[in-house]
Amino acid sequence: MSGTPAGTAAAPSPVPILMYHAVASDPAPATLGLSVTPEAFAAQMDEVAARGFTPVTTAALATAWRTGAELPARPVLVTFDDGYEGVHRHALPVLAKHSFVSTVFVTTGWLPGRHATGGALDAMLSWEQVRELAAAGTEIGGHSHSHPQLDQLDAGRLRFEALRCRELVGEELGTAPGSFAYPYGYSSRRVRTTVREAGFAQALAVGNALARRRQGPYALERVTVRRSTTPEQFGRLLEGGSVARDFAVDRALTKGYALARRARGAVRGHWI
Repeated sequence: MSGTPAGTAAAPSPVPILMYHAVASDPAPATLGLSVTPEAFAAQMDEVAARGFTPVTTAALATAWRTGAELPARPVLVTFDDGYEGVHRHALPVLAKHSFVSTVFVTTGWLPGRHATGGALDAMLSWEQVRELAAAGTEIGGHSHSHPQLDQLDAGRLRFEALRCRELVGEELGTAPGSFAYPYGYSSRRVRTTVREAGFAQALAVGNALARRRQGPYALERVTVRRSTTPEQFGRLLEGGSVARDFAVDRALTKGYALARRARGAVRGHWI
């Protein structure tokens, strides 16, 4: 006899969390591979709508999985890392057309203005544009202050990166962010603990796999959307088909990077 045992709640279905970066026709070389053209993004959101998916924010997904609250029949997350200006210029009108929500994770030191530290890879959102995104229903999350590999930092610097980012978003928007995305997708038990202690309620990694509740609220996995992502591949990302195959090289490299970073952290005396 199959099915869920009596008295046991069925595990919720996995959810695709799409990870975007720049949306631009002519991005800087450093962001080219992880960018998408405005036309591709518009077509991808048309596909999301045509397949009956409903975008939700990172906070909404984590809250539902934490409390058992109901989600739409086919939830999906549309997320953007770093805070590139094209998200406001190109992505926001497309999202508004479909009444879609999204989450934008900002690297606070990369945004122009009095908090800037330099190091941005391309044209970034202004804080006024971040406020406009928030007013349009976009969830604004944290992505650290200066975009380092968090698992390679000592405890003091790690704490600063998480706390400073949350503090600045709260100061500029009037509400502190609840969601975080790890720069480069790199995290560890120490990093996840620090992000939680900084006040973030959930955090996203990369992993190039569908998100599942069993991953826990501080290690939800995403799938990468690139300039090279074809319409057929994008459809598979949404439906969860062949994700392991499509990202086999990425997953192998990620495991190798993880081993190398743990070794570096051990040499430096960091608790990984």
